[in-house]
Amino acid sequence: MKRLLFVTATYIGDQVLTSGLLAAWAARHPEGRVTVAGGAAGLSLFAAAPGVERLIPIVKRGRIGHWLDLWRETAGSAWHSVIDVRGSALAYLLWAGRRRVFRPDASAAHRTECLARLVDLPALPRPLLWTAPEDQAEADTLVVTDRPLLVLGPTGNWQAKIWPAERFAELARRLIAPGAKLAGARIVVLGAKGEEAMVAPLLTALPEALDLVGRARLAVAAAILKRAGLFVGNDSGLLYMAVASGRPTLGLFGPTPGLFGPKSEGLLAPWAPNAAEARTPESWLTLTSASAIERGAMPSRMGTLTVDAVERAALHLLERMSR
Repeated sequence: MKRLLFVTATYIGDQVLTSGLLAAWAARHPEGRVTVAGGAAGLSLFAAAPGVERLIPIVKRGRIGHWLDLWRETAGSAWHSVIDVRGSALAYLLWAGRRRVFRPDASAAHRTECLARLVDLPALPRPLLWTAPEDQAEADTLVVTDRPLLVLGPTGNWQAKIWPAERFAELARRLIAPGAKLAGARIVVLGAKGEEAMVAPLLTALPEALDLVGRARLAVAAAILKRAGLFVGNDSGLLYMAVASGRPTLGLFGPTPGLFGPKSEGLLAPWAPNAAEARTPESWLTLTSASAIERGAMPSRMGTLTVDAVERAALHLLERMSR
């Protein structure tokens, strides 16, 4: 039996982006068995992937301590393939028939192109979200409605890239108003545990919204995203998940690069026909001219992105997806 050790990224968004690699290997080896190692935050998103039999969280420990931990967990097995998107030396210390270790591409090609070359593909299969029946059942228990869903992702790990909460609220009101494209839609707010304070102003402005911040497991959030009539969110792991769901997804960008298209200037975001972006008039380079130290405490740089602009982008996306 062919076994794959798949070493994925640290953060949720990057992990989702690599899902196409795993899907490609599984398609070539449908009877194969897969062990996935990566950052603990998003590892559960691989639990229902084809052939996955084990998940190993990589917990940072000193300079190389976490790699030694992973080597101890995997050295006793013979691997048909090791795919390592983190570029470590681990693959060369294991019994493996094939080793594919990601190295940054000096040509500055789109990140998906670089990952595709890792497995000898002309293009990377689109990112995927795998969910189990129990994940979908739990999602259906949390979101009990037959109305379309407007799912909002108003959080992020850096204040500078967070669109103001009151603008999310105004956008939602417009999109679900009588006669609007998503008239009568149920508003669902997603976010991680610990982000409750970040979304409090939005929930105050939209008391009718369903608050699932910190209440839905990651795989359950994925199942909810698969039901979305539209997702609108900041540049975050949740945004990447929404893109992978295949549902209409609008990403809001300012001080971070990223364009959901084949010629992305940011080289990070996955290509997907269901996605679009709304961006500040200023370039992301202009908005990030501060030093790294200053960036840590930088306030929101999303103020010039208007509700009108985001609404136009959302309506254009919905129109395109309805054709």
